[in-house]
Amino acid sequence: MQSKKKKNSVVILVFIILVSIVAGFFVFQPSQEKGDESRSWKFGLDLVGGSYLVYEIDLSEVESYDKTTVVQGLRSVIEKRVNLFGVSEPRVYTQEAGDKHRLVVELAGIKDINKAINEIGAIPVLDFREVGELSEASPSFATNTIATSSLVYTPTKLTGRYVKSAQLGFDQYTNEPLVYLEFTNEGADIFAELTARNIGKPVAVFLDGEVLTQPVVQQKITGGKAQITGQFTIDEAKQLVQRFNAGALQAPIKLINQHTVSPTLGQNSLDKSIKAGILGFLTVIVFMIIYYRKLGIFAAIALLIYAVLVLSIFKLIPITLTLSGIAGIILSIGIAVDANILIFERMKEEMKRGLIFSHAIEEGFRRAWSSIRDSNITTMISSVILFYFTSGFIQGFALALLIGVLVSMFSAIIITRTLLRVFARDESNQFP
Repeated sequence: MQSKKKKNSVVILVFIILVSIVAGFFVFQPSQEKGDESRSWKFGLDLVGGSYLVYEIDLSEVESYDKTTVVQGLRSVIEKRVNLFGVSEPRVYTQEAGDKHRLVVELAGIKDINKAINEIGAIPVLDFREVGELSEASPSFATNTIATSSLVYTPTKLTGRYVKSAQLGFDQYTNEPLVYLEFTNEGADIFAELTARNIGKPVAVFLDGEVLTQPVVQQKITGGKAQITGQFTIDEAKQLVQRFNAGALQAPIKLINQHTVSPTLGQNSLDKSIKAGILGFLTVIVFMIIYYRKLGIFAAIALLIYAVLVLSIFKLIPITLTLSGIAGIILSIGIAVDANILIFERMKEEMKRGLIFSHAIEEGFRRAWSSIRDSNITTMISSVILFYFTSGFIQGFALALLIGVLVSMFSAIIITRTLLRVFARDESNQFP
């Protein structure tokens, strides 16, 4: 029985080593081709420099039941604007502070911050335009048109100020998602005129100068209510509703906080973080080898594999590394070592009772498992709570810690035990 278990452990160990070697190449091999993002590390602005902007959203003119939709719509619009800057890993997310709603924008590696601030802070512009063929554009209105490929878009009087609201709905026959639009009284009249002269033609809706959608008008629409149908998924329809509301409702944003990190300071922080991580890692390994001798060597090997796996996960997903994220990874190293210490101490107790080394391994792991499981579960619960109920750098710490704890459990329970099973001597009754 022991022989079969040992053979199985050898197979598992070989597999772990092969996976670790592949992961190691992935972690330490930089991208060789421009545009190859799959092998590039993603760093936050605190490590590469950049700006951290906090905007407060003015929702005083927005009904309470529309606030969430407007906020998410604004976030979506701002995210599109930010992506045009070409910065490294921009992040846009929302925060709530009491009854205040905020937008946070992280721009890593941004160069012209003043231009970014001006473009981000502009109110989203929503307008409706008539669509025609390029050949139809006459000189009398050519200066008011925008040509795209073979189409020409002519602005109309209908803008976001005349849109009362947008809502998600479903077709009563096909159950396909659609978008309901409602206009103000003045907007209803303008919309009726627009649809009357464009029956059978598309009418384009622009947001921030880009086509949002261009449905075909089926008939003259009166009464100020309309619906947009198409091959939408539910998520696409929701996003369309959010962007309509963001451009329709006047919810300006105001910059209330700006924090800028220079590229030099960011690089300095990155260098110090790497040095701290390596020093901490080596210190833990030296301690384990001195205190636990041969068992410490097994723990050190397991920790090396753990480090490679964690880093490969962060690079593969990819997860943006920040100072707080690195702190979470370093903390999880301590948790991984703690699991090994619990196991080794249990093994000592079992060998004092007279068990041979190979049997003490199994009994030590069995008895230590409940303590390892409970302590790690509580840490994971705390990490999940921090991730979902906080934001920014604390979220980065929580995510890094959560991933680190999950991998550390695998490291202690699978890798360390497999190493011990493979190299254990059945006749030994002394602690190595």
